[in-house]
Amino acid sequence: MLKQVQHDEIGEAFMTKARVAVLISGTGTNMAALLYAAKGDACPYEIVLVASNNPEAPGLTLAAAEGVATWAETHKGMTRDAFDALVDEQLRAAGADYVALAGYMRILSEAFVAGWQGRMLNIHPSLLPLYKGLDTHQRAIDAGDSHGGCSVHIVTPTLDDGPVLDQTPVAILPGDTAETLASRVLIAEHQLYPRTLAAFVMRERSPDWLLGRVRELAMAMPEAEETLSHGMPCFGIVKGKKFAWFTEDHHRDGRTALLVKISGVDEQAALIELDPDRYYRPAYFGDGWVGIRLDLGDTDWDEIGEWLRKSWLAVAPRKLAGLMAAADEF
Repeated sequence: MLKQVQHDEIGEAFMTKARVAVLISGTGTNMAALLYAAKGDACPYEIVLVASNNPEAPGLTLAAAEGVATWAETHKGMTRDAFDALVDEQLRAAGADYVALAGYMRILSEAFVAGWQGRMLNIHPSLLPLYKGLDTHQRAIDAGDSHGGCSVHIVTPTLDDGPVLDQTPVAILPGDTAETLASRVLIAEHQLYPRTLAAFVMRERSPDWLLGRVRELAMAMPEAEETLSHGMPCFGIVKGKKFAWFTEDHHRDGRTALLVKISGVDEQAALIELDPDRYYRPAYFGDGWVGIRLDLGDTDWDEIGEWLRKSWLAVAPRKLAGLMAAADEF
């Protein structure tokens, strides 16, 4: 019975919802679609902030009525960098993990985009890469296209140019105007954005995706190789010792985690005391290893890279470790 309770608690931690902030400039109908989808128990995200560059944006009133924190400040009279820094401060104060642009009519500064690299999405009313920018529906009609539509993409410094995550085509009917087409595309947007955002935030909890990130970092170590041992992918030095293991529900413990070398029982105990939800003593590995949960949705991959580097150094032959130290000096 005890084991079942522990497994249930781990599953509950796994389902901690991703925290999403939404940026709007007007009515915020896509924000509303995200917000109402988030009310479902099975939705993997929650809306923690709705922010705007327009204090009169109607979407702010809706968000506040639904109990979501709001913030607004006009961008007028401020440089782009200064205003974006102010927005960034609000997003981080709200504890946002991701940002969703929903009719946010501002070109973002490169510094702001870089600060949320890979964690900011936008919905655009065309089938990208077609018709970036404005007047998308009229341009599709004028081109004689059979379909318009909408796309959700990752935001990059170039306008409407990031990797497309999903799209919905919408048929262009005889006699359509930009307004009639836009009204149907908007319905598609409200369906597309919540499910794409949900899939995106869950990606970082997918074992396959997590293993890919660990593999990328581990195989960057000198003379690293990947093998399979005891049913788990592991990483070691060619013809040498193992320095990391990737575990997915090993012995039905419900965890997806990285196991790395540490100095011993004291360091292990200190880490577990510091953050018992993240660190744990891996079964059958002893006091020289620690497990680091990767399925909590807030993994610091720079820190994971540093853990892998230290673990590699702990098992590397002196000569190989010396070469790496010398390389680090440059």
